[in-house]
Amino acid sequence: MTLKGKTAIITGGSGGIGLATAKTFLEQGAASIMLVDLREVDLKAAKQTLNSDSVYTFAADVSQASQVEAYTKAAVEKMGSIDILFLNAGIEGVVKPLTEYPEEMFDKVIAVNVKGVWLGMKYGFPEMKNGGAVIITSSVAGMVGTAQMMAYTTSKHATIGAMKVGALEGAPLKIRVNSVHPSPVDNRMMRSLEDGFAPGAGAEVKKSFEQMIPLGRYADNQDIADLVAFLASDQSKFITGATYVIDGGFTT
Repeated sequence: MTLKGKTAIITGGSGGIGLATAKTFLEQGAASIMLVDLREVDLKAAKQTLNSDSVYTFAADVSQASQVEAYTKAAVEKMGSIDILFLNAGIEGVVKPLTEYPEEMFDKVIAVNVKGVWLGMKYGFPEMKNGGAVIITSSVAGMVGTAQMMAYTTSKHATIGAMKVGALEGAPLKIRVNSVHPSPVDNRMMRSLEDGFAPGAGAEVKKSFEQMIPLGRYADNQDIADLVAFLASDQSKFITGATYVIDGGFTT
């Protein structure tokens, strides 16, 4: 019960990693959780899956300051405090050469994946009055380059900078800030990317990616959730400003 009594916000809360993390938080004793995501219907389904009165939901666009402020205030009203802020919301954009990448999509990816992280900390820090943990979902794409993924790769590199600034400014407030960097995870986002690299041949793309991972498989959502739960707990109380790669050896 390493998270006993803790309260948490999880953005991207209805997706694969977000939902697995919420379940893990509850199993480890979290008192209450606010799931934030774009679509109300997805949040309702997630709450039904978790089947807990300790779970609240809030539909918001994390790239919009007024909506981030609103979900933060709602979390405080419902839960009384914020101990854990898991900034997990993100989008993959499209797979296109940089010369063909749509400007509108580039701006959207940066807004969600980078601005959403900044806004989460901007409004979350003042409400983490007892200190706490911020965990940011980045990617191995934040450590290396990936051809035809200009917006996503750029955004995930940028989250490292945001995390490091957050760690420095959070330290006097007893707020720890770290980022997690998964390899391909076996969920909806990778299905989208696989199809983007080779429309109609996603299974072959998956096989080729798996062959590049020394442990021979994609991560699953629970792999990431377990790492996030550790970083959210007091077991990691002297860890901040760190990039946690969880990739089965992909970047080795």
